[in-house]
Amino acid sequence: MTGKTDFTEDEWHLILQGPPTAGLIVITAQRGGSFRESFSMAKSYTEARKQHGESQLLDEITAAKPETDHTRYHSPEELREHGLEHVRQAVALVESKGNPQELDEYRRFVVTLADNVANARREGFLGLSGERVSEAEQAAIDDVKGAVGLPR
Repeated sequence: MTGKTDFTEDEWHLILQGPPTAGLIVITAQRGGSFRESFSMAKSYTEARKQHGESQLLDEITAAKPETDHTRYHSPEELREHGLEHVRQAVALVESKGNPQELDEYRRFVVTLADNVANARREGFLGLSGERVSEAEQAAIDDVKGAVGLPR
């Protein structure tokens, strides 16, 4: 089993930043609603263990508080470009040191988080209303899928 101790401090930081970066890419794809979507990102960490089986790697990732630093990017476009590269690098690290199952779990966690963030807006009042995932949000999810190596 692969875990935090298998990575350098910088590598681990990169791996931890992959999922919330994907969520931030989706949040910034469409204007408005970032509070609900940010809450959804945190909720995704809590639910990750239920959805992805047993994994030391994901246990250690989800035990860390998701942190995002959107201030280092000057525009949503810059966030998207650099963020997707960041996600690609994190996936490459997991692929280089983890096993195929851990890689698949990490990929699915990143995409599930991005999808949950996009779907947070349509939860609406009592789950009865709210708009569907916008085209911009769906495009962001598709870009995240491409960055982790999954079909769009």
